[in-house]
Amino acid sequence: MHGISNSTMSKAAGRAGRLAEAMTLVRRVLAETRQAGVAADGVRASTVASDSGNVQSLGHGSAFTTSLLGARWPKDGFAKEISGGSAGIEMPDAMRGFLDQVGQLGSLPGMSGLGSSLAKAPAASLPAGARFEEYLYSNAAGTRAYKLYVPSGYNDQQSLPLVVMMHGCTQSPDDFAAGTRMNELAEEQMFLVAYPAQSQSANVSKCWNWFNASDQQRDTGEPSLIAGITRQILQDFPVDPKRVYIAGLSAGGATAAIMGSVYPDLYAAVGVHSGLACGAAVDMPSAFTAMRQGGVLRSNGPQQHGRVPRPVPTIVFHGDGDKTVHPANGDQVIAQSQGGAEFDSEISTGESAGGMAYTRTVQTDPAGQPVLEHWVLHGAGHAWSGGSSAGSYTVPRGPDASREMLRFFFDHANTAAAAFQGTPKSVSISTSSC
Repeated sequence: MHGISNSTMSKAAGRAGRLAEAMTLVRRVLAETRQAGVAADGVRASTVASDSGNVQSLGHGSAFTTSLLGARWPKDGFAKEISGGSAGIEMPDAMRGFLDQVGQLGSLPGMSGLGSSLAKAPAASLPAGARFEEYLYSNAAGTRAYKLYVPSGYNDQQSLPLVVMMHGCTQSPDDFAAGTRMNELAEEQMFLVAYPAQSQSANVSKCWNWFNASDQQRDTGEPSLIAGITRQILQDFPVDPKRVYIAGLSAGGATAAIMGSVYPDLYAAVGVHSGLACGAAVDMPSAFTAMRQGGVLRSNGPQQHGRVPRPVPTIVFHGDGDKTVHPANGDQVIAQSQGGAEFDSEISTGESAGGMAYTRTVQTDPAGQPVLEHWVLHGAGHAWSGGSSAGSYTVPRGPDASREMLRFFFDHANTAAAAFQGTPKSVSISTSSC
């Protein structure tokens, strides 16, 4: 014990205490799951295969089980230890994120190997003249890489829209681009696409930390990095500042909801696929609750019950068979984005070319302009609707979420962006956090 300070011993004891708390919580969740007779994410392996359509293509050998967000958990070792020997139980995203939080506190026994991530999707061949390049952005909150797709028809005299795409846990920009086919649509419809990349040092499974209260505020934490990336592109390319949009899947969808809430001057519209509302959770225990049954939207400052001061044009896709993020969260995203306004609603039903039924609700303002759009995908799980099997966690037979989001986005221009000067303080707004 010689040479070890009291401070060091105190920190070690704190880490051990947090690990013990994590083990207790995980064992309780797994016990409840075994009683229900389902996998820990609530979806049996056969359902995963049918909903994602491409789980087997991810290269997870028999030594691993896979959650619907793609994290790999060894059947032996840590996963076996926390489940009391029940190897093969699949870990839910919230549980994985909780363990990631513990793992970030330091090197702890049994935590090795949890940072394994999916291999990057093979780089797709680019059309002649197109670019898909990696850049870095840094500020006081840290550094993040991002990739930017510039379509082949671009010239520097054009003022193009920009779509910012937030990937889900364990995904990469290349993987997310392949799964959503957004780069192909950029070639077709002429816009730029940015893909911020979460770093493994910020979250072991490369999840955006949507559940941290410190990452739900304007100009701090991860929101400041994502907004900074967006502003950097606006400075470096002739982007139309009134036509900047953000969308994401799962943890990325929750982050897109945060960005739309705290940066209404920067983003004209938001797309949330299988995500959660801004402020649905503020720590890991509340994240478990939010993912299982929906969050509790909190009031803060000028906002009421988590609602932003004015409506935020938002389109939501969520499967009613999603066992990772409860579909009630889709309703909450819409309620939050509504901002207390009253709109006319029109409900329609349909079926995709691939045979997936859906219900679509469109809310319009007094001028007849669609402001909110909610797609409930019947029978779909936790995967990007209408995506390509070239990427992870897609359900190709569903309605084309990428194309529908773009249609919704391009119907909206951000009048608040007229005052944009390229600096965080250029526009005075009242919404600073969820």
